[in-house]
Amino acid sequence: MILLYNVLIFYIGYNIWVWLKQMSGDRKSIKIMFWVVLVLFAYSFVFSRWLDESLFFTWLGAAWLSLFYFLIMLLPIANLAVFLRRFSKIQKEKFVKWTGFIVLVVIVGSFLFGVFNAYSPKVTTYEITIRKQVEGKQSLKIIMASDMHFGDLSGSGQAKKLVEYINSEKPDLVLFPGDIIDDDITPFLEEGIPELLKQIQAPVYASLGNHDRDDVDLVKIFNNSGMKVLDDEVLNLPEGIVLVGRKDRGYQDVVRAELSALMKQVDVTKPVFLLEHQPYDLDIAEKNGVDLILSGHTHRGQGAPGNLITNKIFENDFGYLKKGQLQSIVSSGYGVWGLPLRIGTRSEIVQINVKFNPIK
Repeated sequence: MILLYNVLIFYIGYNIWVWLKQMSGDRKSIKIMFWVVLVLFAYSFVFSRWLDESLFFTWLGAAWLSLFYFLIMLLPIANLAVFLRRFSKIQKEKFVKWTGFIVLVVIVGSFLFGVFNAYSPKVTTYEITIRKQVEGKQSLKIIMASDMHFGDLSGSGQAKKLVEYINSEKPDLVLFPGDIIDDDITPFLEEGIPELLKQIQAPVYASLGNHDRDDVDLVKIFNNSGMKVLDDEVLNLPEGIVLVGRKDRGYQDVVRAELSALMKQVDVTKPVFLLEHQPYDLDIAEKNGVDLILSGHTHRGQGAPGNLITNKIFENDFGYLKKGQLQSIVSSGYGVWGLPLRIGTRSEIVQINVKFNPIK
């Protein structure tokens, strides 16, 4: 993988230099400086790990990964255009120069569009019916947010925006199915996000995701942040439903309870909601009597054509799917990972309006 990455860096650097030298000339000093800067830029995300999660290098690394993402898709098209130019009468140097400017404009425009998609979440609403009766309650309003990835790329501003929206909607329940932080608890604490989450004026329940990890007791920290974490646990809620939260399957060193074992604690005559970060094994959830499974993890690919990959991996990688009595809702997520942008998808908050009606 490292060899492939270095080859791609060379491919990108070669193409950029071919364009730049049309304006700067092929001077050796500038060429050396260009390659030094490019290599440092390309490994800035590695430096951020070495330098105790340096915020500067974290954002520099995110900027590089964004540029890398766009160039890997655009440069082959530009190379093809330059190749086809030889069958025309257009001067090569002029064509290369303007092709480079076009690529630059497309990258800048796409980056701005992607940042908007990432940091301006939409609200997706689902109307669902569960064929069970809840004493004294005919409906339930749920706000769900997954994959917040609170950290350097998604900080207190995004947390505040989420809390304000939740409180404006006055839901009965708030559910967070995993990836609350982005691998490191430090920025979550330093930016005061626990205090913001405590302002949510509704019961909040969560499960952990594959990025909810650090050398600390995350469950304790999250429980002190205004939420109740269900880590392979079953909880009978005052709202008349049973909520099951599972450990994430991404932890190789942690034993995860089988869903069938957890469901032995459940009264399946009540509506059963399952928080499962990664939307695998819908057939097992259906077989065990789960009514509604809420997931995230996929980000819907985050950057096209990643959505084509997630669609092949998961039976439901985004949106709503009904499978027997089981209903599955997978969110594209509220935050971002790696890249501070989204292409072909958008950050979202999910609102689920549940009706309880035992009559088919």
